[in-house]
Amino acid sequence: MVPPGKKPAGETSNSNKKCKRYFNEHWKEEFTWLEFDYERKLMFCVECRQALVKNKHGKAENAFTVGTDNFQRHALLRHVTSGAHRQALAVNREQPSFGARGHAELRPALKVEVNPAKVAVLTTVYWMAKEEILDEKCSSLLELQKFNLCQALLASEHSEHYHAGSLRDMQAAIAKVLHNEDRHRIKASPFVGLVLDETVDALEHRSLAVFSTTVAPCSGQTSATFLGSFELPPGEAATVTGKVGEVLRAFGIPAVKLTWLSAHSASLGAERRSGAGTALSSLCPLLTEMHCLSHGSSLLPAHSSLSIEYLQKYETTVDAIYRLYSNPTGESSGLRELWSVLDLCEIDLGSPRAICWTSIFPAVEAIDSSWPTLVLLLESEAERSPVALGLCQELKKFHFVAFTKILLDILPIFQKLSHFFQIEDFDLSILKPIVSATATTLQAQKGSSGQNLQEFLSAMTEHPWGEREGDGRLFYKGVELANCSPVHLRHFEHLKDAYLESVRGSLLDRFPSGILDAVSSFSAIFNPKCYPQSLEDIGSYGVSELNFLLQAYSQVVVSERALSDFPLFKRIVFSLGQLSFRDLCVKLVYSSSEMHELFPDFAVLAAIALALPLGSALAKKISRGRELLKRGRSRCPKDEGLSDLMKIAIDGPAVDEFDFGMAVEYYEGMREASFIKAQVK
Repeated sequence: MVPPGKKPAGETSNSNKKCKRYFNEHWKEEFTWLEFDYERKLMFCVECRQALVKNKHGKAENAFTVGTDNFQRHALLRHVTSGAHRQALAVNREQPSFGARGHAELRPALKVEVNPAKVAVLTTVYWMAKEEILDEKCSSLLELQKFNLCQALLASEHSEHYHAGSLRDMQAAIAKVLHNEDRHRIKASPFVGLVLDETVDALEHRSLAVFSTTVAPCSGQTSATFLGSFELPPGEAATVTGKVGEVLRAFGIPAVKLTWLSAHSASLGAERRSGAGTALSSLCPLLTEMHCLSHGSSLLPAHSSLSIEYLQKYETTVDAIYRLYSNPTGESSGLRELWSVLDLCEIDLGSPRAICWTSIFPAVEAIDSSWPTLVLLLESEAERSPVALGLCQELKKFHFVAFTKILLDILPIFQKLSHFFQIEDFDLSILKPIVSATATTLQAQKGSSGQNLQEFLSAMTEHPWGEREGDGRLFYKGVELANCSPVHLRHFEHLKDAYLESVRGSLLDRFPSGILDAVSSFSAIFNPKCYPQSLEDIGSYGVSELNFLLQAYSQVVVSERALSDFPLFKRIVFSLGQLSFRDLCVKLVYSSSEMHELFPDFAVLAAIALALPLGSALAKKISRGRELLKRGRSRCPKDEGLSDLMKIAIDGPAVDEFDFGMAVEYYEGMREASFIKAQVK
């Protein structure tokens, strides 16, 4: 038996692709119509080839009748839902055009040929969405293709409905093809994870982007998919809960399949504890809520969620500095580091939305390194500029410099934490230790300051002023600091402790002990690298962790059987020490593997673990979704068609891998439905 992804004997890779791909024998078990020619190294569809023989005119050719080396599972998924394949099934079963199943369902399936001109227009629309080209350019792009002698557009007229004015409907038809694949993927997956990413634009418009994580039982491979973006009216968590319920119904996700709910945003953070998560938990018995690990920037709490008065003042000061010196001039030529931060971090000062400077490490680092230059520059401008005078006075205060040092001490900690969560094969066994170590470090800095703050305190020099001790003036890098009295220093100590405790509390809120225990238990059972070094020591290993999982997922496993199988399971896992956590879970979930048959309860738990919303692929899609949403609002007023555009841009495959024939069928079906509706009115 050949494991998924390995090269079977007598098979070849797809030499036309940038990366090697191989035919997987186990695809035949899922797609019974699939056959492989070992001599020609091509895949075929038995149904389509049989129908081609019956078709005297030979007009039913497609990639799976002539043979294809596109060895990808989603190519098979697209084919099984294509019009050509459905037509072949109808021909082979000698079904009439208008049978008992209803003519509306079968009519698109009986279309053997697709007008190349229609495909050319839809291909243009698809490519525009992938490349984020404005809709207004569609007509000119079609004209350009005609000028370049595109035969499909020159040979025949492409229906009056295929024009730039119908762009939204064409985008919707393309998105429908992709969403149909999503439904197949979700239906096949034993469990599903859901990611909610709420964003708020400069005009306070709330949007909710929804992603899913699924597991393919035929291979054990995971997928992250964009399910849609939805505009949210102002309201409580019930608004989000309602939208999530709509998504579950639209994609046919049973409540028992939903195992993970991961949320990101300041408002969803509160809702996660008392609103949407609670409401869904009452419907989804296996649901576990967790912070969105795949979006690193959210690990630090927003200043609005911290009740620290000075934080807002610090943000305002830093924001004013960056805005004042955002454009280089002769006098400010020494502040190149500030300008480079704007480009490096893609900060848009033109946006009316507040920028959370205290969470941007390069921005704080640039303020710190440029501090002496900034003070001198602001002093030189203070006489003629009240703004410069006010900023100069603020920068000289002990609080400002010392708080900058605190940020330099804690931001790298969260930066490293974020990096861990975006590793593709993240080792779950280190999650609990990392979170615990981070919380301990923050607690320790309350008593003994971090390295940067300590160096700052040591570097300050005192110049006597009065006779009493403590009456001296404090200098740092040649600049006299203001507000350095014992009262001010004690106030700063309270500020430091309050800020560190708020950050620490927010971290622990995002990773409650229950979630950490669940993740650690999964890792203890399914990560061979966590097992004892000696076979003699595995007797009692993992029993408490397994009991934790069996209790949490008692509805989908048989506890007695799992406990009975555990000793043998551990011995086998011990012998597979070279495998990673993901590799072992894939081997268990893979429906044709021996381990899947031997340990059915562990296969169930492994599928739950694989559905966990983690990894760089999901992180990239979330980040891409935010970029598209930010830029797309100007293109799509009131979010009309924006979700479809985002779907194509995020999940759409390469142009040559998309089923445009199916998109044509959906589009014409939509036009026909609109026409009938108009006639009825």
